[in-house]
Amino acid sequence: MAEWEPVIGLEIHVHLKTRTKMFCRCPVEYAAPPNTNTCPVCLAFPGSLPVPNRRAIEDCIKLGLALDCEIAERAVFHRKNYFYPDNPKAYQISQYDEPLCRDGRLGVPTTDGDAEIGIVRAHLEEDAAKNLHVATSGRIHGATATLVDFNRCGTPLVEIVTAPDIHSAEVAKRFLQLLRQTVVELGISDAELEKGSMRFDVNVSLRPAGSDELRTRTELKNMNSFNFAAKGIEREIARQIRVYERGGTVEQETLHFDPANEESAPLRSKEEAQDYRYFPEPDLVPVHPPRDVVERLRGEIGELPGARIERIARTLSFYDADVLVSGGLDRLWAAVVDAGADPKEAANVLANAFVATGVDPARVDPGELAKLVAARAEIPRVAFDEALAHSGDDGFRAGPYLDQKAVSDVTQLDPIIDKIITANVAVAESYRRGKQGVLSFLVGQVLKESGGTADPRVVSERLREKLGPAAPR
Repeated sequence: MAEWEPVIGLEIHVHLKTRTKMFCRCPVEYAAPPNTNTCPVCLAFPGSLPVPNRRAIEDCIKLGLALDCEIAERAVFHRKNYFYPDNPKAYQISQYDEPLCRDGRLGVPTTDGDAEIGIVRAHLEEDAAKNLHVATSGRIHGATATLVDFNRCGTPLVEIVTAPDIHSAEVAKRFLQLLRQTVVELGISDAELEKGSMRFDVNVSLRPAGSDELRTRTELKNMNSFNFAAKGIEREIARQIRVYERGGTVEQETLHFDPANEESAPLRSKEEAQDYRYFPEPDLVPVHPPRDVVERLRGEIGELPGARIERIARTLSFYDADVLVSGGLDRLWAAVVDAGADPKEAANVLANAFVATGVDPARVDPGELAKLVAARAEIPRVAFDEALAHSGDDGFRAGPYLDQKAVSDVTQLDPIIDKIITANVAVAESYRRGKQGVLSFLVGQVLKESGGTADPRVVSERLREKLGPAAPR
């Protein structure tokens, strides 16, 4: 691998959260009965004319601003010509050489610093219909027939195209996750991968390490899982290495990645721009975004996820900052810390015990939660867990839970501790041999046996005393 450098580019399609379609007034509705949200425009009846969706244009501009793109003074819709069952016009209304947003960037925080990924363009287009493949897997590979649901046809899409600046599957995965969180926080898309409102194509090539050449690439098509994308990239990198090291050449083609078998079957040769015979859409005038609208949209963008990770990582570890931001917990964390909680303790509570409750962070009183965090080790675990579970209730107060005290009387705790040591002899021996990390397991078992009433600090001290000193490692 050291002799080869992967070169990865991404094409991401994001459904915009508009009430109606891109060029007609049919509703955008997930899971409606097949072929019910259609009209002469999205079904391409002769004589029907498209009308652009203003909200979709503004959403695309907002995303472009968040990606530090240049917003065009003049953007043009084009016809992208191709023949496929999901495309009733035999062309797609898209954008080509004059997109709405171009030349941006997105910094992706990693443990090794920021990976800056260039954004070639972010442009508007309409989605195709949905093909329903008659196969056990639901995928095209191995299907015996294909049905077409035109409800999705014409749904507003933003396509984001990155520069080939990504050089590992892990950075590609992190970029996709950060992009998804960005569009969700902007309020322009739900970006639900399982529903297909965000999906991505991955272009992969290899070059000798240290070279700046761009070799033939392959495309992994229509992926809707971050983990599958990473696995598909790793698998394709390994395949291309084998091809080159056996003296072969990589063919430019589109591949279908099957996550069940981690195999990529060829679908078709990869098209180039000229294959689509782009030309300006004669039924639509160019878009000239007013500068005052652009500035209004810029003012609606708050601090973005990547910036928040970097800021919080100056107080906590990068891992803690990433968990809080990606989990949508960082704003509550900041408020709880402002209310007096220890930053690290608050992060631990939110990222572990609190997130397991499913409570909406927006419903929590930060001051009351700060009281719970401060008393975490002093009240019974069962009381602490119950308090967190109710922390989003109207009028929640921590006081009644803080009045409960954890059992610290060793005469009550020692029989339970002795029982746990006897039941976990192998674990106890591994602690004595120097594996001190298993102590937390034994503490957890004592807490469980006590019904969550034991004081974990006292339990930990008594376990250390009973087990004796751990051997140095």
